[in-house]
Amino acid sequence: MHAGGQVLGIGNLRRLEVEDVATPKAEIIALPVDSSFDYVVETFRDSGLSRIPVYEGTLDAPLGMVNLKDFALKFGFGADTKGFDLRGILRPVLYVPPSMSLGALLQKMQSDRTHMALIIDEYGGTDGLVTIEDLIETVVGEIEDEHDIEEHADLVQEGPMTWVADASVPLTTFAMRSAFDLTADEDIDGEEVETLGGLAFMLSGDVPDTGEVIDHPAGASFEVLDADNRRIKRLRIRLPEGPQD
Repeated sequence: MHAGGQVLGIGNLRRLEVEDVATPKAEIIALPVDSSFDYVVETFRDSGLSRIPVYEGTLDAPLGMVNLKDFALKFGFGADTKGFDLRGILRPVLYVPPSMSLGALLQKMQSDRTHMALIIDEYGGTDGLVTIEDLIETVVGEIEDEHDIEEHADLVQEGPMTWVADASVPLTTFAMRSAFDLTADEDIDGEEVETLGGLAFMLSGDVPDTGEVIDHPAGASFEVLDADNRRIKRLRIRLPEGPQD
């Protein structure tokens, strides 16, 4: 536990319950398991989501979720979509009570490598949805759209191997600008986090203090330049010398 205001960021994970950050049932975007290929493509395109729950009959009978990457790898690039069936690419989701703490859910998602949870009410019906991004946002701030980041977020090269960036900069944007993929290491799950701040938080396991340095398994490091009582705000990233393995 850190001194001063920094404790309140991680305190969100301990204090808040999943129902506090969940998408309500009425607002959940989901797919019937018998959806056509074209309908799935349209739903991914229109929603901008990378993971969508799948159900049979009603959302109270969930079957799992479909991941955009799985869908694209199996059915993209001119693949034969005859006999298309979502059942073959479903991934599991977690089923949790509304009173579960955010910290407990984050730990469960990490251990199970499952990044979506459905909230189940006392009657066994679906009451809401939570993703790992919802949990990380409570600590590092909102994960912004990559195109918005390119327009206004700060990402500055300070030296040959040193960058200063807003914590909300997407990892994909940093990789394109720096030619260094911070998710390439086998110890990093690239689906678990999307931003520099999210990765720093996950590597730290806590909300780091301003001035704290967090080591990356590939030899890089994050120095926290600015953080308030809710989130990491600004980082200095030092990359290792030489080409990335």
